[in-house]
Amino acid sequence: MARMTSRRAFLLGSAATAILAPAAPLLAQRRVAAGLSTTIEILDDPYGVPHIRARSIPDAYFGQGYVVARDRMFQIDLAHRREMGRLAEVFGPEFAAHDAAARLFHYQGDLAAELARIPARYVECARAYVAGVNARIDEVIANPELLPLEYRILGIRPMRWALRDLIVARGVSAGNADDEVRRARLAAMGLLELDQLRAPLRPAWELRVPEGLDAAAVSEADLGVLRLGGLPYGAIIPDAVERANAGSNAWTVGPERSATGRPILANDPHLGIGRFGPRHVVHLTAPGLDVMGAGAPGLPGIMQGHTDHFAFGRTNFHIDQEDLFVLELNPEDPEQYRHEGSWKRFERVETLIAVKGAQPKQVTLRYAVQGPVVSHAPAKRRATVLGSIELQPGASGAIAMIAINLARDWDDLREAFAFHPSPTNFHYADMAGNHGWQVIGFSPVRRKGDGLLPVPGDGRYDWTGLRDYRALPGDYNPAKGWFASANQNNLPDDWPRDRIPAFSFREPYRYERIAEVLAAQPKHSLADSVALQHDTLSAPARALIALLPGQGGPAAAMLRGWDARVDAGSGAAALFELLWADLNARTTATIVPERARGLIGNIAPSVMLELLERPDARLGPDPAKARDAMLAASLSAAWSSASARMGPDPAGWRWGALHRVRLTHPLSSIPAIAAAFPVIEGADSGGDSYTVMARGISGSQVGSGASYLQVIDVGAWDNSVMLNLPGQSNDPRSPHYRDQYEPWAQGKMLPMLFSRAAVDAKVISRTTLHPR
Repeated sequence: MARMTSRRAFLLGSAATAILAPAAPLLAQRRVAAGLSTTIEILDDPYGVPHIRARSIPDAYFGQGYVVARDRMFQIDLAHRREMGRLAEVFGPEFAAHDAAARLFHYQGDLAAELARIPARYVECARAYVAGVNARIDEVIANPELLPLEYRILGIRPMRWALRDLIVARGVSAGNADDEVRRARLAAMGLLELDQLRAPLRPAWELRVPEGLDAAAVSEADLGVLRLGGLPYGAIIPDAVERANAGSNAWTVGPERSATGRPILANDPHLGIGRFGPRHVVHLTAPGLDVMGAGAPGLPGIMQGHTDHFAFGRTNFHIDQEDLFVLELNPEDPEQYRHEGSWKRFERVETLIAVKGAQPKQVTLRYAVQGPVVSHAPAKRRATVLGSIELQPGASGAIAMIAINLARDWDDLREAFAFHPSPTNFHYADMAGNHGWQVIGFSPVRRKGDGLLPVPGDGRYDWTGLRDYRALPGDYNPAKGWFASANQNNLPDDWPRDRIPAFSFREPYRYERIAEVLAAQPKHSLADSVALQHDTLSAPARALIALLPGQGGPAAAMLRGWDARVDAGSGAAALFELLWADLNARTTATIVPERARGLIGNIAPSVMLELLERPDARLGPDPAKARDAMLAASLSAAWSSASARMGPDPAGWRWGALHRVRLTHPLSSIPAIAAAFPVIEGADSGGDSYTVMARGISGSQVGSGASYLQVIDVGAWDNSVMLNLPGQSNDPRSPHYRDQYEPWAQGKMLPMLFSRAAVDAKVISRTTLHPR
């Protein structure tokens, strides 16, 4: 703990310095915007955070839409076009298939009924947010000098928004459908048990092939349009690296364990790093509303932050919200499928996709009772359907953040949770000293099966309903005085077997380290939370060091003298990461039959470490000898690789040299875009996927991690600190294009100004929007 303590002043030092820095000259602007009911003020602070002061709550959300479009217009426009299936009309024919897939996953039910389910005050706020986005679009179209650079380079214009868009587009993803297909393919080989090497089931569960499924007939082709992958211009959407490393950390510390005597809430959501920043920070104020924090650009509301009553954060929970159904087609009519003993006809939707430079493309979308048809193969008498929570009535999450932001206390929040379909560990701490945790999200009620493999679509495995947060675990004012989540299996030990929501929880290493630190600190401080968010101690490294042979050469000697911290400046950390990758590859090659290696890929860290600690017959007739030989070979290979990549002198090795933080525009494959948007680079990083400072590895770069961080002093709000990589604006002409890149790389937190006095003392620009 001494090393963590020594970093505290450094990690919080920049916040104190920034608070004392002199304010820049005030820049004032006056503008008119359609859609407002009364005048609002937008006050920007030195960190690019807009503080919106409105006279009504909807007008505050109008302001949020306006400032998100001001700072991130191309980002939200590109994402909106993708969700609405309207990329081909501006980018060309190669995008048409992606547009068709996007439209396939639009909600097909009654939109009026969906809106009627939502309290009117939430709908009014969402409508105002959309109006704010459109007001900024109107502004830049009327004055092309304000257009973001991308539009001038590409010769396009931003697309206007509509409230219905938020309800129609549900953000449907493949979920774990590819996992289901992988397991079926392993089952066809008679090797289903090997799936536990790659993805151990948590809680423990026995994998079984569903009755009626022909596993041998399952193939990658069954994923259909789910296999389209990234968009033609590059990784505009999250890729496999982000998915593999996605996660988050959050903890709450109650007043009895806090150095401040008040609760502390810390949260650092792990998302993709390398393209557009996934969070935008804003402060919304109106009578009955005072909330600040990070939102997802393009969605109304704050996802992580605090109101004037309570702080809140989130991490991903795991609920299996998708199933892949296999349908039998009628040989006489491929537009029919067998369901509940008879042939049923697909619902068909014809849609026309506008295509730049070509004729519109006519597309047929099919739907079965379980959901959209992702693959239709009449020659095989086979189709597959993706059943998804997001496409169920009442499962739009577009207003979930608004509901949470407008809550006043824990009881209010429990009502708001009913509008939140995505699986989340929700963390809470309030000014009265309470803190709590509740899993929220919707779970399918399956007629039969566990969702781990594809299932026949004949009706036996259909969903019969949904469960909400009331069927999920939670805790309020835990006796130990703190609570943490890091995507680990946090189901109570006695949780009912028939209500297990998923089996895909992450490795427990981050959580175990967080728990180790919090349990050892009788009085946890804000600086402690900041230090813990940047903690690089690796539990897998500690375990592996203990297994190193006594005569392991210079590699083993270097690692035995290492503190197991994956710091950017550590040569031993670089050696460990190379050793870990090589050892995993050798272990996989040893225990996985060649025909299954393409399906298994890397084995899970916990599985590899268990095998190395307790070698068994899978390693051969003399398991311990085979283990030692494998360790020796990997140590030698890692040393050679480190020498080749970083030079022959180990004193010059650094993990950061292999772990750079480099951010580029998603369309940087277009030369004019690359020229206009400078690459944000120059820093390197410590950490890896299994340290609390989770920084996922993508080649020689950081592929994912906590781009947004917050530590909140509940009740003394101006003491709170945050970071948002690389800055608030995507415009290279803005001072906030990369102004948080260096602080983020160095772990220097910035102030989270909240009170009127604190904001007014630091404001650098003021924009007044008047209703038209």
